[in-house]
Amino acid sequence: MLEVLRRHEVRFVLIGGFAAVTHGSPIPTEDVDITPDRSQENLARLSAALRDMGARVRADGVEDGLPFSHDATSLAAVGVWNLVTPFGDFDISFVPTGTRGFGDLDGDAEAMDIGGVPTRVASLADIIRSKQAANRPKDQRVLPVLREILASRYQRKTGSEARPPRG
Repeated sequence: MLEVLRRHEVRFVLIGGFAAVTHGSPIPTEDVDITPDRSQENLARLSAALRDMGARVRADGVEDGLPFSHDATSLAAVGVWNLVTPFGDFDISFVPTGTRGFGDLDGDAEAMDIGGVPTRVASLADIIRSKQAANRPKDQRVLPVLREILASRYQRKTGSEARPPRG
């Protein structure tokens, strides 16, 4: 999925569980979540990438998802898209809980190489902030692990036993 997005030059930040895994979380995830730049040009590229991925709307009881027609305008009209692709589940969230969207997340995002694909990944602090705000049971389970990873990074960086400010 990331390779298809890169090929189409889609500007996005990787968020959610997969982003947490790239930061060292041992808790597996079953989907890829992104927050794209909302410009019309970028959403047109995202629409083309979704066609290349064979993306369909995820629906209970429909294993391969439901077909949907989309373009930049229709993608922008919905805040969250839960999709299924032959590569796995793919979610698009324009304004993840606890954030102000792409511009907010991109500022602190880290450039990472994921399977040979250069990818902007939400900072660990932003992932924590979003999961804390969402407060779902699955987020509550992973938050202590993410906070511990952030604290250990802070301690290595500062050489201090003090903890970073809670996000």
